[in-house]
Amino acid sequence: AQPTAAPAPAATPSPVTLTSDVKIERVEVDAAGKETVTLHTPKSVVVVPGDKVLFTLEVKNTGAQPAAGFRATNPMPGPVQFVSVAEDWAEVSVDGGNVWGKLTALKVKTVPADGTAPVERAADVADVTHVRWLFPDAIAPGDTRKISYRGVIK
Repeated sequence: AQPTAAPAPAATPSPVTLTSDVKIERVEVDAAGKETVTLHTPKSVVVVPGDKVLFTLEVKNTGAQPAAGFRATNPMPGPVQFVSVAEDWAEVSVDGGNVWGKLTALKVKTVPADGTAPVERAADVADVTHVRWLFPDAIAPGDTRKISYRGVIK
């Protein structure tokens, strides 16, 4: 899934560009038994359920003015379950991007197996549908920043 970006709010196109990178994280053990974490492109390995995935977004202001109020939103790809986000100021959604917040503050409604009335429960990582970053400060002209989140293949 491609991330989306938008200045918040703005009437003109944003000079901020996003470049997305995806890596599969593997732990490899050498002959001496030493473990090393390696990152691979999805095309260079066979991706299987349980693989850890690192999504990195590079944010660059290509304009001549600071980009204030910039936000980037990334939907969770279907085969990936959210695990965590690197930046503590990021938010998540568990309802397709309608409501945003910290995961610990979000709720979801579920219908019990017996078909009784829906019940509300605390949201968990399996419920996350989107990740969003609202940059707390302006991105200076020419500045590049990296943001990231982790998932696991379902």
